[in-house]
Amino acid sequence: MTDVNAVRSVDVAVTGAGMTGLAAAIQLADLGLNVEVLDQFGMDLSSIDDQADQLMRGAFDSRVSALTLASVELLKSLGAWSHILGWRAEPYEKMHVWDGESRGEVDFDCFDIHEKQLGFIVENRLIVLALLKAALNRKTLKLNFASRIKALGRFEESRRLIELEDGDLLSAQLVVGADGAHSNTRKQLGLATHEWDYGQHAVVATLEMTQPHQHTCWQRFTEDGPLALLPLKTSSANKVSLVWSTSPKHAAELLEMDQDAFCGAVSFGSRDVLGQAISASGIQMVPLRQRHAKRYAVDGGVLIGDAAHTIHPLAGQGANLGFLDSAALHDVIEQAQMRREKIGDVKVLKRYERSRQLSNLKMSAAMEGFRRLFSPQPAPVEWARSIGMRLFNRVEPIKQHIMSEAMGISGELPTRMRRSVSGRVDQRLN
Repeated sequence: MTDVNAVRSVDVAVTGAGMTGLAAAIQLADLGLNVEVLDQFGMDLSSIDDQADQLMRGAFDSRVSALTLASVELLKSLGAWSHILGWRAEPYEKMHVWDGESRGEVDFDCFDIHEKQLGFIVENRLIVLALLKAALNRKTLKLNFASRIKALGRFEESRRLIELEDGDLLSAQLVVGADGAHSNTRKQLGLATHEWDYGQHAVVATLEMTQPHQHTCWQRFTEDGPLALLPLKTSSANKVSLVWSTSPKHAAELLEMDQDAFCGAVSFGSRDVLGQAISASGIQMVPLRQRHAKRYAVDGGVLIGDAAHTIHPLAGQGANLGFLDSAALHDVIEQAQMRREKIGDVKVLKRYERSRQLSNLKMSAAMEGFRRLFSPQPAPVEWARSIGMRLFNRVEPIKQHIMSEAMGISGELPTRMRRSVSGRVDQRLN
């Protein structure tokens, strides 16, 4: 029998203090809800600026995100974007994609849709630090680190009971699972997934090149998988972030190479598009696995971000999908408040599931289709692929439409990702 007096009460518990979890927590706190973020890793919240300064003085974080303009709008509305700009964010103006096995290529240019940039390349660590600074400005938001969930149960009629490994107990109307691809919350809520291995690992690193990146994202589809060079913010404009999705065998070989051999392999793999790679740091390997939760919502619990879905990184959409999830959940909860509904009611949460699940499945299917299309194919298929890319590159209206959709400046978007709210910070901080 649970001692009621020993249980702390919150409106929302968010598990996971990554980009998606923090974005969701801030938005829900802005609705006047009492929100607590639980994360198993420790964090010194008194030294966020020092941590950012240390990162700025040292090596780049090898894990980066290509933020769409819609994601930037969300970060502006949360009060996080100004911090990121004060640190470093590289706007990219163009994308050049080419087929390494044929002559097919496609170019995207922000000038064609009358924009200043297509998006921004930002280190994941800086995004998290900026969101932490924004979270500390919300009076109804508590950050509870070094807290791992031991069990999730029921408490009274319509609340979830959360038991932490340190013995702490709290109840919440709603538990938001944002604790990543290996989500413990997803397991505790009993939400199953469809998943399979891509048969590829991503090798990531920060590279110094002999030629400037030209504020352009470069991606070559190789025989083993896509190799991307993403521009980073430096005065010399010659540093890039590498994301090379390749076979597990090749990935292991790359990690075993010394720096000179690794740089040589990247230079050859990119066909010297930015000259030679002359240094590499932060080399890591990330196994790639497709996951998608069969359901996003149950009574009193919901999944967002990587806890709900993971996709291939070839289009760099992972972080953006998580931000879309968080903003869609905000809209659904706000609507429920106006209707005086219980925010943890499964009928309410199913609205979020319907708004995001199909969209995420379509993106997953598109990435899987691209991956398979650019895998080794018979000569006639490669020839047709090359012709198709060149034809697509010439059809400006279709290309502009796809750019606008991908950048988040057209199509159906959650409220806080629309340009009409650019720069607006919700005043309901309580």
